[in-house]
Amino acid sequence: MKGIEVKQVVKQFNKETILDGIGFTLEPNKIYGLLGRNGAGKSTLLNILVDRIQADSGVIRIDGEVLRDNDQVLSKMFLMSEVNLYPQGEKVKQIFKWTERLYGNFNMQQARYLAHQFDLDLEAVFSKLSTGYRTIMKLIIALSVPVEYVFLDEPVLGLDANHRDIFYKELIASYNQSPRTFVISTHLIEEAANLIEHVMVLEEGRLIIDDDTEKVLANAYMISGPEQEVDEYSEGLNIIGSDHLARIKANYVYGELHERPIPDLINIDKMDLQTLFINLTKAGERNE
Repeated sequence: MKGIEVKQVVKQFNKETILDGIGFTLEPNKIYGLLGRNGAGKSTLLNILVDRIQADSGVIRIDGEVLRDNDQVLSKMFLMSEVNLYPQGEKVKQIFKWTERLYGNFNMQQARYLAHQFDLDLEAVFSKLSTGYRTIMKLIIALSVPVEYVFLDEPVLGLDANHRDIFYKELIASYNQSPRTFVISTHLIEEAANLIEHVMVLEEGRLIIDDDTEKVLANAYMISGPEQEVDEYSEGLNIIGSDHLARIKANYVYGELHERPIPDLINIDKMDLQTLFINLTKAGERNE
């Protein structure tokens, strides 16, 4: 079986449960969004998926093979994160060559092209780079390594708007040229929403959403209008949050709506992914 299969993964730190029986499947050649508030367990999960951290229990299989202590399987994956694993005193071009030796089919031509697009100086020493350019160097490597599964943990950390736009465009171009599985963990949901084919939402160590983005958003609604009418129409629906402005109210609903006529004073609109995320997680409780 191709893909990544995760079953009942549990991880605790200092008796605090970070991941609580997580299970899901990552299909080949698909772009996933891994969303969650700070402390939800996203980075821990990504590190477990590349065997940098070991789960307390559970099983992970990559293309049908057990992950743990399996170098052949690990060679299929790459995690880009804020952790600095590169030699501080080396120049960017030397780090590219070092990566090329580690990954035999590293796309050096692609790396140099991306360095030009991002205006990254190949002669610059890694330790002298700004936070944004360190991120850019890591992104270039992530898009140039010959692996089947690429995990990007906060990939636009420190990037300005122009560089973020370049990254999104180059990610899609790279994916179209060489399809593989990407998992993107980001707080800039609005910007990344158009990239994400399948959305996963972590909340307090559990997956509360794991479905194709199109299906998820098809069941995400905002019901607005006069407060009394909104409350009457929303009765019995799965309300995940609400907002008030004077006598106008908006209820955020995740799930099926009533099969009945919509009152004249009621407006029903679709939610975007960021609004859905905010109201699904605890951040949305402040709006209730």
